[in-house]
Amino acid sequence: MIRRCRPNLGTPLEPPLSPSPARIRSTIASVVDQPDDLRAVRLIHKTLADVNRLRIVRRLAQGEASVSELIDHVGLSQPLVSWHLAKLRLAGLVETRRAGRETVSRLLPEAWDRFAAYERRVLGLAAGEPRPHGAAS
Repeated sequence: MIRRCRPNLGTPLEPPLSPSPARIRSTIASVVDQPDDLRAVRLIHKTLADVNRLRIVRRLAQGEASVSELIDHVGLSQPLVSWHLAKLRLAGLVETRRAGRETVSRLLPEAWDRFAAYERRVLGLAAGEPRPHGAAS
């Protein structure tokens, strides 16, 4: 037996859903011009917002490591470790090189130092710069 669904034409139509206040704020925020310097800082912070990437960074702080070593240390699959390394490379915090069939990664300490200095300058926290208006002493 085949049942066919017919719309119930006797029921009133529901009013269309209106966007939530959070959705409206999000839309407005995406339209507002965002300064490039703050976007650059945000990129690094978003990259480091993932716990697994931080675990990889902590391991690489001890020295170079192959993807196999990172897999053992972090406990993720090879594609996931490679994906996280690609994000760290894109942010300029890690570099990789081929050693035979292995890919070896290392932290770029100079990149971390440059980022820390850049972030302090952009946020007005660098030594000798005036503190932002309204900041506590």
